[in-house]
Amino acid sequence: MENPRDTNPLFGPNRFKLGIFSANCDGGLTMSLAPERWQANWDDIVAMTQIADRAGLEFILPVAKWRGFQGKSNIYGKSFETLTHGAALGALTSRIAIFCTVHVPLVTPAFAAKAMATIDHISHGRAGLNIVCGWNQAEFDLHGVTIEADTRYDHGLEWFQVWSKLLQGGPEFDWDGQFFQLKRLQTDPLSLQRPWPPVMSAGFSPRGRDFAARAADVLFLNVTELDQVPAMLDDVNRHMRRHDRAISVFTMGHVVCRPTRREAEDYFHYFAEEMADTEGHNYYWRNRGATVQAGNQQIVRPSETRFTRSGRGAYTGAYPGSYPFVGSPDDVAEEMARMSATGLAGCTVAFLDYLKEIPYFVQEVLPRLERLGIRQPVEAA
Repeated sequence: MENPRDTNPLFGPNRFKLGIFSANCDGGLTMSLAPERWQANWDDIVAMTQIADRAGLEFILPVAKWRGFQGKSNIYGKSFETLTHGAALGALTSRIAIFCTVHVPLVTPAFAAKAMATIDHISHGRAGLNIVCGWNQAEFDLHGVTIEADTRYDHGLEWFQVWSKLLQGGPEFDWDGQFFQLKRLQTDPLSLQRPWPPVMSAGFSPRGRDFAARAADVLFLNVTELDQVPAMLDDVNRHMRRHDRAISVFTMGHVVCRPTRREAEDYFHYFAEEMADTEGHNYYWRNRGATVQAGNQQIVRPSETRFTRSGRGAYTGAYPGSYPFVGSPDDVAEEMARMSATGLAGCTVAFLDYLKEIPYFVQEVLPRLERLGIRQPVEAA
């Protein structure tokens, strides 16, 4: 019996959806030397994901990494591969969507189709794919693969076309394209979700957004100021109309929530400014800039938020482009409600220490989001 994709939690009833991001990597979403930063130990990842699962968060989204950001802490130097990570978490959870992040230059579409169908069966229809076309050449050197900045989205689109055709099922087929010449393609089992599991991508450039318009169900954008969002969504919708499609738009955030705003702001300053890994931050921008400039694409740098307008500034140890939710539970919930009001469908959240901090977020912030009308109690959802 077919299982349409709208049974996936990603398409559930909450107006503003939440996912855990980057917890498969040490450091999570910070470039910090703080000793209490996330270590990405497996048992902690499982425990944290199960808390998010019981609380009704919609998805967990890992990062595909092969090399850290160097620096003194070498954030992301330790990471769990996302397909095996997804298979294991799919078996250990009951409701949360399990996304896997795949670098398309490194994984064949036939392998990815088989792997994603496997995870979809393990999770009983909760798998999802995050397609990444690649940007950090230093990571790809480990595999002997070169990123072609000018054609990476063309390659990614053809990869998606082969992958999705495989999971639709049907007779064997050959593929003779620009990037792939493949014989007798087929896969079994097919995914439970039909015609294939939902797809995410991140698109900060016109080419990235056009790729999402043709392949993805969810698009991630960097948002550093809520006033930017209406114009960004208008641009995304223009891309969607060209292909007669609609898409949900998300962004990524970092939560520092404490009983008072002062406590939260002081702690953010401590780990993201006083303990910032400046060398790692500089490594990120050198490598990020080289790829996106080669492809004539936009680099998104931090701008103003409610937090920075309070006089605290943008901190080096905060991940570039990650929206800071910093303050009391009321502050965090109200900022998320403002974000929802712009038209964004949701965001990811990260913490300095996911396992230590997520219980407070679940206990204090989620009920406030319910009272603000942008999420339902977990039983109803």
